[in-house]
Amino acid sequence: MNQAIAKADTLIEAMGWIRRFRGKTTVIKLGGSLLEDRVALHHLLLDVVFMETVGLRPIVVHGGGKAITQAMADAGIEAEFIRGRRVTDAKSLEVVEQVLAGELNVEITQMMEKLGGRAMNLSPRTTCVLHGEPLLDPDGADLGFVGNVTSVDRDVIEGLAYTDQVPVIPSLCYDDNNQLYNVNADTAAMAVAQSLGADKLVFLSDVNGVRRDEQDPQSIIPAMSADTARQLIADGVIRGGMIPKVEACLDTLNRGVQKVHIIDGRLRHSLLLEIFTTDGVGTEIHA
Repeated sequence: MNQAIAKADTLIEAMGWIRRFRGKTTVIKLGGSLLEDRVALHHLLLDVVFMETVGLRPIVVHGGGKAITQAMADAGIEAEFIRGRRVTDAKSLEVVEQVLAGELNVEITQMMEKLGGRAMNLSPRTTCVLHGEPLLDPDGADLGFVGNVTSVDRDVIEGLAYTDQVPVIPSLCYDDNNQLYNVNADTAAMAVAQSLGADKLVFLSDVNGVRRDEQDPQSIIPAMSADTARQLIADGVIRGGMIPKVEACLDTLNRGVQKVHIIDGRLRHSLLLEIFTTDGVGTEIHA
């Protein structure tokens, strides 16, 4: 009986957050090692299905860097990166499109449907909702078919969300000449969140959030304002690879998104714990 009461208490705690976020849009960025971890991905997608079931409007944006690198290696293509951007020639683009649109996008959608949800893959093979232009390297390096999102087909995405379906969007875009481009998944998720005026943008990472000591998981900062985040960068508390991620969060806040979260996607049900509990499990950055 005590266990049953504890479960009921958990539901009551969640009720307030469900009421608060019901009908609100949350963009969830999937990528990296999470797509390789079948157990973690299963539980993350189960969280997404739960969110939609209780009235939230989740939108999934995904990359697939590790799978792309492996597929390129299998095809005899050596991966090359310039400042974190994958150089994408014509042959590489074929591999990227196959992995993102032909494999991962379909797989994520099918997994969600097997879990009882309703999902729709919005890829260049179905309906492409990301439009853009070539990304120009500031130093003049040739990145090939790497793009930057300039507009998002908001009506299509919102139409699905309003009919209780979860849009699943790969990080690919078309330009005005129908040329396909490879897009960084973080920036694609940011573009979608900004276009929709999302209440939340969640970056699923392999760390548990922003830490005061990057080596100590217990030093996580549960919540901070944008001003505090800038100060922590200036003070050297936030450093290394976390700097560009936090700066991306700040840029997103400047463009209308209410809150940005960085959480460890490997933690079971981390999405639900972050959104529907008082303490959360990651770092929330707010304006």
